[in-house]
Amino acid sequence: MNENQALIDLFQQFKKFAIIGVSQTWQRPSNFVGKYLLNHGYTVYPVNPNYQRVLGQVCYPSLSAIPYPVEIVVCFRRPESLETLVPELLKKEVKVLWLQLGVINKRVKDEAESNGIQVVMDRCVKIEHARLFGGLNFMGVNTKVITSKRSRIVFN
Repeated sequence: MNENQALIDLFQQFKKFAIIGVSQTWQRPSNFVGKYLLNHGYTVYPVNPNYQRVLGQVCYPSLSAIPYPVEIVVCFRRPESLETLVPELLKKEVKVLWLQLGVINKRVKDEAESNGIQVVMDRCVKIEHARLFGGLNFMGVNTKVITSKRSRIVFN
């Protein structure tokens, strides 16, 4: 099976995402990813001890505080802060650990894989989903609008 097919299978099989390090700020990539996943029918559990709610969802202080099953954990934290993550993933019976663009930790990747957790590293969930399911084109995000003017209204 090639890498693209493996990612397609992952998105089709698993529907419950926890986003560790999600931000309330709409301009942050973690917020984009959460909103994108929600808009595409996935369940999203925001994880950040600094917030009560993010994207209209209850925000949990830690992965272990989520009272529901989690299939994919998406990390927007610094690579060095992930050293103690794998035991938490195992307790929650997480199937996939997704380390976002720039989040590279070989030791955590190896530890997770040796415990049967699939790992995607240094990739963006939103970009990969859009690329594989038709949301990107050669110019980037397919908005079907061609303009050089910046909108003065901010939509969230």
